[in-house]
Amino acid sequence: MADFKQTPSQTVGPYFAYGLTAKQYGYPQTSIAEGVLAGDDTEGERITLIGRVLDGEGKPIPDAMVEIWQADAQGRYAHTADPRGSNSTFVGFGRLGTGTDPQNRFLFQTVKPGAVGDGQAPHITLILFMRGLLTHLYTRVYFSDEADANAADPVLAAVSEDRRDTLVAAREDGAQGVVYRIDIHMQGPCETVFFDA
Repeated sequence: MADFKQTPSQTVGPYFAYGLTAKQYGYPQTSIAEGVLAGDDTEGERITLIGRVLDGEGKPIPDAMVEIWQADAQGRYAHTADPRGSNSTFVGFGRLGTGTDPQNRFLFQTVKPGAVGDGQAPHITLILFMRGLLTHLYTRVYFSDEADANAADPVLAAVSEDRRDTLVAAREDGAQGVVYRIDIHMQGPCETVFFDA
């Protein structure tokens, strides 16, 4: 009988970089999703979501892929499954590689989402792909200026109180407009809360 070795496991990563995060790897074409989710005539408060993906030592990870999915300012998703109809100028989905920014950040230009119903606070769903992961990770981004809505959110309430701040982006108002900052910590005392899909 032949002596076979175990096939190495495959980790999650942008396997097809030229199609998923082309800019990160220096390919000339654009991807089907980028970092701008709203058109010029999209209704809602313009925001920029900025953050980094950090390893257990607090160092930025330069080749992670971050996807976001969110409702528009009225709490509607740009998807046919949302019976309320969608804002036709709002994409609602973005994808960036952390290597597209000199500081290894993700920067999404979008609108602040509205509450989608069922007691959920305004939030953005964030999906993370990177080397070393056997499957992608899901988390949520809530907003620091939505304290009342956050307190009533059933998903956030399921997270232990001492870990909820890992899901809340801090608001900054400045010359560049409204910015929400959040870092995704993969390990350590500030490890981000991740959810099962």
